[in-house]
Amino acid sequence: MEHDLIEYINSELLILAAVLMALGRMLKQAALIKDKMIPLLLGLAGIVLALLWSVAERLPTTAEEWLGTLFSGTVQGILCAATAVYGHQLIKQSGKKE
Repeated sequence: MEHDLIEYINSELLILAAVLMALGRMLKQAALIKDKMIPLLLGLAGIVLALLWSVAERLPTTAEEWLGTLFSGTVQGILCAATAVYGHQLIKQSGKKE
C-alpha cells in the first residue's frame, strides 16, 4: 500500500512525509498530547505545510487557480500525513515478536 500511496505524492513533497514522521515522534514524547491525537495533528500540520508549499511554488492569481491550489495542497498534506503514520506503523509492527 505504501508504494501506491507514494505514487500520488508530489516528488518535492516526499520530504514532508519524513518531517511529519519526525514530528510524530516528538509529539509522542510530549506528555500533554494523547497518542490518539497524533494522527490528527500530523494531518493538520501536513495540510498547512503542503498548502504553504503549493502557494509558494506558484502564486495563484485567479479564483480557479486558488481553488485548485487549495485542493491540491490539502490532498498532498493528507497523503503525506498518511504516509508518515503508515510508515511509523510499519516500523512499529516489524519490531514486534509474535
